[in-house]
Amino acid sequence: MPAVPRTRPALRHCAGAGAAALALLGGGLPATTAAEGGGEQPDLTLFYRQKVRWAACKDVELPKDMQCARVTVPLDYARPAAGTLDLALARYRATGKSRGSVLLNFGGPGGSGVSQLGQDGKEFMSLTNGYDVVGFDPRGVGRSSPVSCGEGTGDPSDGASADEPPDVARPQALMKELKQLTLRCARNSGPVLSHIGTVNASRDLDVIRQALGDKKLNYLGFSYGTRLGAVYAAQFPYNVGRMALDGVDTLTESLAEQGVAGARGQQTALDDFLDWCVTDRGCPFGQDRRKAGEAVVKLVRSLDEDPVPSDFGGPFTGQDLVDAIGQGLYGKDLWPLMERALASLIDDGDTRGVQNLVSGGSALPHGQGHGPGHGHGGGLVDSADIPVDNLSAALMAINCADDPDRPGAPRLTRDIARLNQEYQQVSPVFGRFRLTQVLLCYGRPRGTDFIREKVKDVPSAPMLLVGTRGDPATPYSWTVETAKRLGPSAVVLDNRGDGHTGYTSSRCVRGKVDDFLLYGTLPPDGSSCPADGDGGSVTGSPG
Repeated sequence: MPAVPRTRPALRHCAGAGAAALALLGGGLPATTAAEGGGEQPDLTLFYRQKVRWAACKDVELPKDMQCARVTVPLDYARPAAGTLDLALARYRATGKSRGSVLLNFGGPGGSGVSQLGQDGKEFMSLTNGYDVVGFDPRGVGRSSPVSCGEGTGDPSDGASADEPPDVARPQALMKELKQLTLRCARNSGPVLSHIGTVNASRDLDVIRQALGDKKLNYLGFSYGTRLGAVYAAQFPYNVGRMALDGVDTLTESLAEQGVAGARGQQTALDDFLDWCVTDRGCPFGQDRRKAGEAVVKLVRSLDEDPVPSDFGGPFTGQDLVDAIGQGLYGKDLWPLMERALASLIDDGDTRGVQNLVSGGSALPHGQGHGPGHGHGGGLVDSADIPVDNLSAALMAINCADDPDRPGAPRLTRDIARLNQEYQQVSPVFGRFRLTQVLLCYGRPRGTDFIREKVKDVPSAPMLLVGTRGDPATPYSWTVETAKRLGPSAVVLDNRGDGHTGYTSSRCVRGKVDDFLLYGTLPPDGSSCPADGDGGSVTGSPG
């Protein structure tokens, strides 16, 4: 369950007017031949006949040199006449002659590709040497019919919160609260919630490809975006052009297994940060390494028991701090910023610095966004109307939709104490936070088994998979595991550095990914980039 990856400084997570417009387009294009269930599929001709119409972005959040557009997709691919959704797109145009588009997904799941491209577009300008660089908001995310659990509505009857840690000492009451949360998410999200998930997002991606006028999908996905890319390659193997996946997600591990791996990786990264911090006189945890580790655990527990007022409104809890620390560990260049933010929190009770770690420096005031009744339509929304909890609500909804494991109340009640102990042993800081993300799937419909059972032995064009040895969110072992699962089409680049993903931290990785996407040049399978990220040449196969 990777979170939104970060650039440097921060990479980073229904019927409507569209249906009437599609009715004017006419037919003639065959329906898609690949889908989750296989067999003959409903006619999607109208959707595949769209052409993207780019225009200046009206959203004041976005740069003036970006262009925006929308693509209409069916709410339910099994019943395409039942309703539609509009998906938000944004692009930077190619600087010269364009050979088409390269689509970017920045991860999450739940990250807005439109906002992220607007914020961090400079990181991808090298790709405009041959492509229009396109970001998009998947269904349920950002400007594309955003889901919400109604955080900040102030209704005490709503029960559990997606941001609250589980009370494992009261399992029966916890099950009830989780059920209430599920109902609240459904009430605030509308029809899109039942059709969210990577299998549908992948089908949307193929409609976008066709609407852009590209015969093949050229794609760069980070973190969760690698899951989306792998699913696309399984559903539409003969539509894959040049696909690069950086920070590779697992396709086989359950959410519970992913949570343990994530907590372990984040704890290792935190230990590395504290080793560095105590060598600096400005470290807010002092210069004694053992005491520094204990101080972090104590601070988190203290804020969970007695939250402090947030500078953006509302309470700031220990789990909010855990989320912020996790984001600050995505790259060593963020460590000085996190050190200063933690010092401000401890010395002055100032939460702005740590909250900015989560938002990449542009945190929305707590409680902004909309409450019940919004997000039900199929049209686009402006950034001001995106629910404040959309990232967390979409992350939860997509991860749950992608995972077929859904233990019933008796089993979960029986196992919850054991799970809590396992997560706490792996990480006393991140264990509770990670376990919460797993438990939040309780009460939701069973997720798809398509990813686990069908995304393997993909007969697509070669794909470049980048794994980073010191990645705290997507361990390198997942890159190796996913490459074996995808089959001979997967080529692995071993980035021997640290941090979540490699493209924006290693000139060597960037160069190899750009060479592949722009010119089709692949490094040898199993070759590596140096740990120092100095742009050195690719070396031989790892041992």
